[in-house]
Amino acid sequence: MYLSFVPPRRVKIGDAAAFAGTTPRAIRHYHAIGLLPEPERGGDGRRRYGHQDMIRLLWIRRMAGAGIALDDIRDALTADTGTAGDDRGHGGGDGGEGGADGGDGIALTLERLENSLAAQEAVLRRQRTAVQRMRAEGSRMGLLADVVTDRFKNLPEGSLRHVELDTLLVTERIFGPLVAAVQASRFIALATHPALREESDRVDAAEEALDDTVAVDDPRVPRVAAERHAFEGALDAVIEESGLAGDDDALIDTWDAPDSATGDQEEDGEDGDRGSGERRAGTMSTLEAVGRMPYDFSPARLRCMELAEQLAAQDAPTA
Repeated sequence: MYLSFVPPRRVKIGDAAAFAGTTPRAIRHYHAIGLLPEPERGGDGRRRYGHQDMIRLLWIRRMAGAGIALDDIRDALTADTGTAGDDRGHGGGDGGEGGADGGDGIALTLERLENSLAAQEAVLRRQRTAVQRMRAEGSRMGLLADVVTDRFKNLPEGSLRHVELDTLLVTERIFGPLVAAVQASRFIALATHPALREESDRVDAAEEALDDTVAVDDPRVPRVAAERHAFEGALDAVIEESGLAGDDDALIDTWDAPDSATGDQEEDGEDGDRGSGERRAGTMSTLEAVGRMPYDFSPARLRCMELAEQLAAQDAPTA
């Protein structure tokens, strides 16, 4: 039985590109970098691609689709065939040094590629987890560490303010997830005690009023510092009485940073180990992180904070 259609012996670059699922421009690039040998040209001076050209082109496309770099593909095909453009060497003799797999260099290339793909898979898993958490939480809180968001699971939706989420985000970045999880007790207490929340707003407003127009020695500075100190004492009492302090102690006692879930490092390539990621992600110490995070505090407000800390130190029990 004779075929009614006989395939062409050679095809033009457009047909070769269409068959291989690429573009003429890509094929020309393969020629330019020595990945695909230049084929014979027809009487019109245009390239004509034969059977072996197409076989090589198909392997190039398949390997590129697997994520292998073009330079590595060229090395692999060269080692695999014995020469850059002769596929007849495949399977013949002993395959040369390193065998038909292209030798140790190709094996190392594939190992690096597999490791890279595994890392990309880990990133995708973390990104999907973050999206799922955001959907479940219904807010940006899903981007914080699990250990932080777990502290708020019993709060009604909308109990936290955006500024509080901002604060937790910064705390996580600078001090790590454990400190942010302990800081969560502060916002839980405020969310569950309206009078305390109102006093917090009042003191915050008083501090914000200490802007650049206020002198450091203005009498309002020590007065607001005293108000801050008094408020912090009241807040600490509520945290203690409500059992939140005990929750903090239990969390600290069971904390194992390398194996615990934290939040912000996914984009930096940590492999699911989000507990120690803050240090690795930016390779910063806490002091370095503090020095790189800008704060818009006036000299008067900074002095107010300093005085409040001095008052707290005076009230701290002595050993």
